[in-house]
Amino acid sequence: MKTLKIADGIYMFTMNVEDILFEGIWEIANGVTLNSYIVQGEKTAIIDGVIGWDGIPETLYVNLKEIGIDPKNIDYLIVNHMEPDHSGWISNFRKIKDDLTVICTEKAAKMVASFYGEDNIKIVKEGDILDLGKGKVLSFHPVPNVHWPDTMYTYERETKTLFSCDMFGAFGRMGDHCFDDELTPEEIDFFEFEGIRYYSNVMTTFTPSLRKAIEKAKTLEINTIAPGHGPIYRKNPQKIIDDYSRFSLYAEGAGKNEVTILWGSMYGMTAKAVDYVEGILQREGVKYNKLEMPLESDSEMVATVFKSAGIIIAAPTYEYKLFPPVATALNEIGRKKITGKVAFRFGSYGWSGGAEKELSEIIERHKMKWDFIESVEFEGVPKEEDLIKVEAGVLKLLEKMKAKVVE
Repeated sequence: MKTLKIADGIYMFTMNVEDILFEGIWEIANGVTLNSYIVQGEKTAIIDGVIGWDGIPETLYVNLKEIGIDPKNIDYLIVNHMEPDHSGWISNFRKIKDDLTVICTEKAAKMVASFYGEDNIKIVKEGDILDLGKGKVLSFHPVPNVHWPDTMYTYERETKTLFSCDMFGAFGRMGDHCFDDELTPEEIDFFEFEGIRYYSNVMTTFTPSLRKAIEKAKTLEINTIAPGHGPIYRKNPQKIIDDYSRFSLYAEGAGKNEVTILWGSMYGMTAKAVDYVEGILQREGVKYNKLEMPLESDSEMVATVFKSAGIIIAAPTYEYKLFPPVATALNEIGRKKITGKVAFRFGSYGWSGGAEKELSEIIERHKMKWDFIESVEFEGVPKEEDLIKVEAGVLKLLEKMKAKVVE
């Protein structure tokens, strides 16, 4: 665990976590940081808690000693969000301080009690304040369904620091650079994609609520955004606000100027058409991503489709339905409420079709409202006339997706 000073009386504990499934689902290919914060006035508050702390009181004693804080003088544990990666140390912290007060929203209070058996809880609502002394005043601002209904912002008025919890977060491990003004161009690009991966995997189902949270952040005068995951934004906090606004557009059909081919093939018939399409995209100078299912992780698949302005679905009929790995991927995309994409499908069939029917059912069931170019199906290996139709479909897709590009 690393300790960093953010401002006078404000510190961050941060650690990298790897080789886990986030929420028990999402592969974290490049790790994730867990950030916790200390705000010290005459009284001291911890904002969120790092689940990776080993539960041994002496470990935290060492970290607190580095910043001159006696653990017995910690008065408040502020729980912005009850998910265990933010609240997982509550019970263990009682080994250090058994009379601290937990501060959270009303919805979080019920979970604090049921998860950890806590009863020394102070419930806060919009605009409530906590004066820690020495100029450190915290205010609380619920942002429900980001991405749980209990979530809130904590805002420190003197330094104008917004502790945003999961909002404005990103996947990705941090090395020596933890602040936006320290990041190299390579690290900026890294956190661009890891921010997209995080938003698409964890947040996108709740995009309408995130838009409300963005608007609430805009009502506060912010010098620094300190999220629960990823870098701290102290030079240009507006950047991550703008990024999240852009990500919310990706959830509703916009995307970068690129195409994702979501594909699978049993015996290479559909794969032949995929190879042909790659040649078209290369000829047209279009950036593209290939996701062969089921070889790609759900995390990578959802993030890549999410950020692309155009989607090509290449999948054969299998037992009168859509090739199952591609159908499963589309169902997950639908469950995540990624809507409004421009798309085109082609695929092979043998004794019978049926893939197109299931594709329509998936799109309709999840209310995805994708805008499809007319599909192309071919019996067995694609013939020249089939490839001509596929090319026409791809070119229509490229033309139509121009209106969806948001960089």
